[in-house]
Parts: sequence; C-alpha cells; structure tokens
Amino acid sequence: MYTIIVGGGQVGSYLASLLLTEGHQVKVIETRRELISRLQERFSAEVVVMGSGSDPNLLETIGIRRANVVAAVTGADETNLVVANLARFGFNVPRIIARVNNPLNAWLFTPEMGVDVALNQADLLAHLIAEEMSLGDMMTLLKLRKGQFSLVEEKVHPRSSANGKAIRDIKLPPQCVFAAIIRKGELIIPRGDTILQPVDEVLAVVHAAELPKLAAILGPAT
Repeated sequence: MYTIIVGGGQVGSYLASLLLTEGHQVKVIETRRELISRLQERFSAEVVVMGSGSDPNLLETIGIRRANVVAAVTGADETNLVVANLARFGFNVPRIIARVNNPLNAWLFTPEMGVDVALNQADLLAHLIAEEMSLGDMMTLLKLRKGQFSLVEEKVHPRSSANGKAIRDIKLPPQCVFAAIIRKGELIIPRGDTILQPVDEVLAVVHAAELPKLAAILGPAT
C-alpha cells in the first residue's frame, strides 16, 4: 500500500513510523524547514518531501495517482480540507483521511469535501469518556464503520444474567455478535453451545445503539 501523509508533526510522523514498520510505502510532505532534518533523521531521505501538500505539481511528482491513501494531518483544518479535496477530485485517490483540529469545523469534513474518514480527536475522546461512564467495565477496543459499530471487551460478571448460560440461550441484541471468548488465557471460538463462565472475557461486535443492552447482559443483574 502506498500512503501519502501531508503533515510531518507528531501525528504524521507517528503514522509514517507505523506504516513503514508494516512494510508499506510512505511519503511524508512537510513545509517547515525545522522539521525536515528531524524527519530525515528518523526516516530515509526518500520518505521525506519538502513542500506543500496542496501543490498539484508536487503531488504529481511523488506519484499521487498510484496512491492508495492520502492522510491530511496538518495542524490547520483549512489545509487538510484543501488536500482532501484535491486528492479526491483532482487525482481520484480512493481513500482520504483528514484530521480535524477544531471540533467546530467537523461539519465540513464530509464525503462531499473529499473526506472519507475524519479524525476528530476531541469528539472521539468525548464519546469514549461518555461510554466509559455509562457502560461500566466494558472497554471499546475499535471503532468500525465510522463509529456505527464497535469491537468491545467485557468480563462476564458472576451476577450477570448471561453467567452459566449457553450462548444460544442468551437474547443478544439484533446487531450484536460474540467474536471470541478469552478464558484463563485461552482463546475460545464462540458456538451456540458455549457456556459463559464468570470472568470470561467476551469480545463482541455491536452496533453503537445496542451497547447499553450488551452491557446490561454481561454486567451485574439489577
């Protein structure tokens, strides 16, 4: 996979490091001279490109037409939007990710503006805090489909309605499925006849609207 990252700050450099470690091809575009040398020390010289990510000629030079992903993660929302719009409508890049710095600008980061995934850190943090406060011991591991679904983990409480029951006898919410069970360090693939035991760690994929129902099933009965 070839990814172009616009913005070589902490977010961009960390993202580049992760992708390079996994063997992907990466280019990091940065305008600030003071960051260029630091980035070149961290990555190879061919990874780091000095210039503007909103410059079509520069993007052409680094092969944006074969890019699988463009991630616009600068500290300026207007720059990220321009990059996203140019990458999508100027070069038909299939996947565009853009960072939202000011939550008040989040409404602009839409598919109509070329953005597939908007990384609104403040909004994500607020939702995670709200979930942690309302869902007891349930932990959100991963957001899917732009937050519509979540991969969550929760231990079966000894006083839960699910304790001692076979999975087929548990009335799970319609948009919820158990993906795995971890019992005493061993991974169990859930079957209909699998009986839940106290402190089993259940991994489930569930729709956001049904998280409270799942928490009520696995948590202590009231």
